Amino acid sequence: MPAKDIYHDLVVRLLIEEGWTITDDPLFLSYGGRDLFVDLGAEKQAIAAEKGDRKIAVEIKSFLKPSPVTDLGEAMGQYGIYQSILSEIEPNRELYLAVPKRTYETILTEKLGQLVLKRWQIQLIVFDEAKGESIEWIP
Repeated sequence: MPAKDIYHDLVVRLLIEEGWTITDDPLFLSYGGRDLFVDLGAEKQAIAAEKGDRKIAVEIKSFLKPSPVTDLGEAMGQYGIYQSILSEIEPNRELYLAVPKRTYETILTEKLGQLVLKRWQIQLIVFDEAKGESIEWIP
């Protein structure tokens, strides 16, 4: 079982406050004889006008290493692997990367970060780690 990110409990709380039900903590994936764990699986009941429930997987990253580029590379590697597996075994589950506001406002808004987000079609949940609140969902 992988270690929990330092912001794990905060992200769980924020998702619950936004009406999500945590269904998996962590979300277990198995593919080709390998077992992997995405930090969270969650779902939200559809409102009357929508069709079906919405399911997400959330990988939480703190970006605390000395090199934000190293953190970005590791996060993208995990995101890519999880996205590939989910597209095969659970194509209706959306994958999100949850990152602190300070990360979004630095490396992820820089030219390199924007290129990576666009090319890999990364969906983000940005949270304010200091205030303990969700900032925005970026599809």
